[in-house]
Amino acid sequence: MKQILIILTAACSLLCGSSAACAAGIEKVAPAFWWAGMKNPTLQILLYGEGIASAEVSLSSPDVRLKEVVRQENPNYLLLYVDLSEAAPQTFDITLKQGRKTTAVPYELRQRTRKGGDIEGFTSKDVLYLIMPDRFANGDPTNDIVPGMLESKTDRTQQYTRHGGDLKGIADHLDYIADLGVTAIWLNPTQENDMPEGSYHGYAITDYYQIDRRFGSNEEFRQLVSQAHGKGLKVVMDMIFNHCGSENYLFKDRPQDDWFNFRSQYVQTSFKTASVQDVNASDYERRIATDGWFTQVMPDLNQRNRHVARYLIQSSIWWIEYAGINGIRQDTHPYADFGFMAQWCREVLDEYPRFNIVGETWLNSNVLVSFWQKDSPLAAPRNSNLPTVMDFPLQVLAGRAFDEETAEWAGGLYSLYDYLTQDLVYANPMSLLVFLDNHDTSRFATREEQTRDLARYKQALLFLLTTRGIPQLYYGTEILMTGDKGEGDGTLRKDFPGGWPGDGKSCFQAEGRTALQNEAFDYTRRLLQWRKGCEAVGKGTLKHYSIAQGCYVYERRHGDRSVTVIMNGTSQPQELDLTPYRESLPRTEATDVLTGKTVRLDGTLKLDARQSLLLEF
Repeated sequence: MKQILIILTAACSLLCGSSAACAAGIEKVAPAFWWAGMKNPTLQILLYGEGIASAEVSLSSPDVRLKEVVRQENPNYLLLYVDLSEAAPQTFDITLKQGRKTTAVPYELRQRTRKGGDIEGFTSKDVLYLIMPDRFANGDPTNDIVPGMLESKTDRTQQYTRHGGDLKGIADHLDYIADLGVTAIWLNPTQENDMPEGSYHGYAITDYYQIDRRFGSNEEFRQLVSQAHGKGLKVVMDMIFNHCGSENYLFKDRPQDDWFNFRSQYVQTSFKTASVQDVNASDYERRIATDGWFTQVMPDLNQRNRHVARYLIQSSIWWIEYAGINGIRQDTHPYADFGFMAQWCREVLDEYPRFNIVGETWLNSNVLVSFWQKDSPLAAPRNSNLPTVMDFPLQVLAGRAFDEETAEWAGGLYSLYDYLTQDLVYANPMSLLVFLDNHDTSRFATREEQTRDLARYKQALLFLLTTRGIPQLYYGTEILMTGDKGEGDGTLRKDFPGGWPGDGKSCFQAEGRTALQNEAFDYTRRLLQWRKGCEAVGKGTLKHYSIAQGCYVYERRHGDRSVTVIMNGTSQPQELDLTPYRESLPRTEATDVLTGKTVRLDGTLKLDARQSLLLEF
């Protein structure tokens, strides 16, 4: 079997958790360390090194019990399952004896510095700001190219190569992000992607326990989380359990072929994950959708293998405990094994009750999306245990609703109203991630000419930040960045202007933005800062009214506080009879949050073309 050699001795401690272990021929220890006092007392320790499977295993600690030693077909692996129920924080030796040769592998159980209930997940009170680290800002040009890694160049003129963004670039601009008014950052994958090409996006992980060195170190990631928390920002980490990168040592020198679906042989997925909940689907359709591979360089993990399942679950818990992240976004959620994903969600939330997980549920109807949310009656008696799902159907509708004319029964804002009348399919509509765009879709402004229509942008943003659910904003939306998926995914993931030394202008400062960009930015900031203190939107119920004269009216209410949104979805002035809306208009005048002006709410209300009002009571 192909062996993976350690290139740099200096990296041993980082990779294995112990330079002594590396010197003895152990190339990987995963996880490198753990904590005493976790709710689940069983820990899997994966050891990887040449020919170690023949060793007899013992532990030096009297209160760490060795429950099981698992040997795989590949002699380079040992899987140890230990019981930590009586273990205090300590360092103990894992002793491997092979004939006259004895190897001691030091292993550390750390003292927990946080309780599970202390970690607060993201909720509908938050707004997430999605960042692709390679494309946001380059704070440390010295890590752009790391000797020994397979992709050895950066080229900002090419959309599929690395551009050099990193964790320091994000840390350097946390003030900008916090001042904008969002309350959480969601980072596209930051774990190691040591692939020959296309590694910038992060979705082909080659080491689940290591931050990609071109972004920074594990410690730098932990510091970034701490710095974000200090500025009132939560952090959501992207994870991928469905597949990994083909350069991952677990695939290149795999423990057994059954660690990957189709016994590690490439079979293409159909991408038709609706078959998972299709009561009429064939077994073949379900299997090819979930067990098939995304691409040949993204081997599909077999989470039905109990050792794979434990490895993945522990890797996520390790990052929560180590870095203190507030949430996880799970990539391609329906492509992985349903039972495993449900178990993973349950275990994470059992350990961290206030944590949150959002799954990428890219399906074309609210019925299909709703199946994946925790407590969905459509999945019963199964339960995904997934608190938050992504509202892709609403994103598609929003992409065209603000371009169309709204009629009483069709078009424009009617499509949003009509879709929200169907929220009964969701177990918890308030725990849906709502968004106008992300790193996989065309940007809300696909073309430059759309950026010149600020009424379009302002109405869309107002809707996003005041409808039910958890809003997510994609980096650069606030400065009207454009991108058309038809021109390649890299165009959706452009560099933020000013994030690189030598950029001609910086949109992180007002003087670097155009007048149009500043108007969009100021509007966005005003809405976001207002939303942070508005419990009616952050926690309240939604009541809406059917379309009349092309106008959409809805209310958010929490206790005795409320806001009412009124939008004209037509290119003509409208005079709206307010009689049907009296239950959401408790006074005869109110202040419009968008302009600061007082609005009379007597018999009728005159609205300009595409005008919106945000009335606070």
